Amino acid sequence: MVTVSTVVLPQLRPDDAEVVVPAPGRGAGFWAGAPSATRTSDGWWLAYRIRRPDCAGSGVAVVLARSDDGVRFEPVATVDRDVFGAASLERSALVALPGGGWRLFVSCATPDSRRWWIDSLEAGSVRQLPSGRRRVVLPCDRSTGFKDPIIEPDVEGGWRMWVCCHPLTEAGHEDRMTTRLLTSPDGLAWRDHGEVLAGRAGRWDARGARVTTVVAQSPLTVLYDGRPDAESNWHETTGVARWDGIRLVADDADPVASPYSDGAWRYASAVPLPDGRTRFYVEAARPDGAHDLVTCVR
Repeated sequence: MVTVSTVVLPQLRPDDAEVVVPAPGRGAGFWAGAPSATRTSDGWWLAYRIRRPDCAGSGVAVVLARSDDGVRFEPVATVDRDVFGAASLERSALVALPGGGWRLFVSCATPDSRRWWIDSLEAGSVRQLPSGRRRVVLPCDRSTGFKDPIIEPDVEGGWRMWVCCHPLTEAGHEDRMTTRLLTSPDGLAWRDHGEVLAGRAGRWDARGARVTTVVAQSPLTVLYDGRPDAESNWHETTGVARWDGIRLVADDADPVASPYSDGAWRYASAVPLPDGRTRFYVEAARPDGAHDLVTCVR
């Protein structure tokens, strides 16, 4: 295991990583993943993206599911990309609201464009989210696409968002990614505090760095996705970074990767357990090139 301070990065070992949701088909491009997991008094809840390369736009839907044990999930609702008029959907953030009810933050692709924006649905229950109240949270602009939000709804009296940003100013290089930090009093109106994590030249994360989950608050520690080049797009691996008071600083340890096919080990989502351990959900490459949604406890 790769250990940094009190943080243990998850490792994919075939003998103890359990498949939560198998890929929707065999071979490269069939993915079940981009998870957002949480635990409440009513059980475990999970939002995950289904991608199919045989469908235009690929990211066809976000599935919402519930579990009693954090491993065996039953789907309760599906949010289709047509709800937003999106060409594709990527990672969502499923949030239990502090005052009751639920909000789903969804990454949406603009048709015939490289632009992404973040939308939301709000309802009294997870099952009602597909028909919930819709609001645009972060619209895209000509220079930046926003996607894959990590939402913390109750941090120091407000909300915090870590959002993946894709610069759109250079044609053919829209896959580059950085992470910005935003704060909000209500999770709807956000203040942008600027870039807090970026790739490092010549390193495994040179092409981009995307925060995927917060694993500790003191010191503030996150896991993040990265890749060395454009050819590694969609095959990200996972590293760790910590807050230095101004921005996130990446650790020098090698990233965690799947031992199979394209090596993807990405979109980690961490849920703390009562015994002090953490259950991780990760999108992981398997031998045939497809990606399963897997879980492990560390």
